[in-house]
Amino acid sequence: MHAREQRLQGLIEPAVTVLGFELLGVKVLKEGHGSRLCVYIDGEDGITVDDCARVSHQVSGVLDVADPIRGQYTLEVSSPGLDRPLFTAEHYERYRGRQVKLKMLTPFEGRRKFKGELMGLRDAGVCLEEQGVEWVIPLELISSGRLVPED
Repeated sequence: MHAREQRLQGLIEPAVTVLGFELLGVKVLKEGHGSRLCVYIDGEDGITVDDCARVSHQVSGVLDVADPIRGQYTLEVSSPGLDRPLFTAEHYERYRGRQVKLKMLTPFEGRRKFKGELMGLRDAGVCLEEQGVEWVIPLELISSGRLVPED
């Protein structure tokens, strides 16, 4: 996760947890002349549209006061969905044994994409088994990780 996204997560997390939800992570995406701030939340019983609206209202207030994003942006609050994004080292450990897709910030061993079984963490990296080959990919090189939906 980039430093900017870490700062935003630290700012937003208390507003999400006070409502009883878990903040999975945030992503800032460039869109035309502005940005889109994606906030991913989860709850014990899943997430409803009303939950997203409540969190959006709470987070909007925090962002209005702190004003951490320059220019125009759109706030989007959503559930993680079936292809749940993985943001933290804890997420990569929690979903050990599941199939994941990883995209790299820069090529790792000449590749930008990996797909395989998540084996957890090892040596400050994400351990992934892909077609019988085991990879240990440094966490800081991963731009995005997502679970592959199960059939």
